[in-house]
Amino acid sequence: MSGAAGPVDPQAVRELRLPLGEADTRALKVGDQVCLTGPVTVTIGLPTHQRMADLLERGEALPLDLRGGAFLHLSSFNRETAAGHEALYLNPTTSTRYNEIMPAIIRRSGVRVLGGKGGLSAQCVEAMREAGCVYLSFLGGGCTLLSHAIRGVASVHWSEYISQFRLTTLVVERLAPAVVAIDAHGDSVYDSVAARARARLPEILQRLERARAGNP
Repeated sequence: MSGAAGPVDPQAVRELRLPLGEADTRALKVGDQVCLTGPVTVTIGLPTHQRMADLLERGEALPLDLRGGAFLHLSSFNRETAAGHEALYLNPTTSTRYNEIMPAIIRRSGVRVLGGKGGLSAQCVEAMREAGCVYLSFLGGGCTLLSHAIRGVASVHWSEYISQFRLTTLVVERLAPAVVAIDAHGDSVYDSVAARARARLPEILQRLERARAGNP
């Protein structure tokens, strides 16, 4: 964020209360600032994603219902106490590592909200457009801010994995900051940034060439 940018207007942040319908996600546009309230399912495990995709492709049910829900690439460590599981933190990880697996999950699970950092591939974006699903970009290194939203642990599945790889559903209140980076119409901020970078590349190369020649 540049120094010229002002503070975020709380009135401009849209609260999304889960679960959501398709009309809710179709109404969102790239650049919208949002926060999430309700149950969100998190994991960063590659084997977890593959297991989910395999179940869905065989027509078998997941251990939890993602229809209308949020599935986020957020790391979370859950401590087991006498009162049950306690989530200690939330921190985003890079979503692109799951590119090959996500289209099956998007198309078959009924999920409405994805999130993490770094975006998803064109194949994932097309699946999201078909399914009516959005991708939220969470603040990299925003662990402290994101963790304030945790209100409890609703469920933990596949406990044979390490905590961060388990399929964990947390209850959150106003989980933020988050921005719609890919909307349900196929528009992506990552594509826009890449296009602008490609457009500027000839000018940058010319400047470098002039600098090498001593003509800045």
